[in-house]
Amino acid sequence: MTTDLLILAQQGPGPAGSEFGKASPVGWLVLVALLVLVLYLGYAFHRRYSRMNRRRIFAEAHGLDVFDEQAVDKAMEEAGVLDRRKKHWL
Repeated sequence: MTTDLLILAQQGPGPAGSEFGKASPVGWLVLVALLVLVLYLGYAFHRRYSRMNRRRIFAEAHGLDVFDEQAVDKAMEEAGVLDRRKKHWL
């Protein structure tokens, strides 16, 4: 009896038609856009992290408070290592 039910359950009509299993061009566009977005976010995070790390290392090397942004900016500007392209996303 259970074998008959299993066979009946497996005999249903499956997906068919000429469009079954084909990806839409819009789907590919979405996948590529997501990939580009993830790569850009990784690049932006790496840039931001590198700048913060440089500032931290500079502040610790010169005996400055890491959280005193004005003092760190002033000291970095006097040393000629201040990155002018900071804080665009804030």
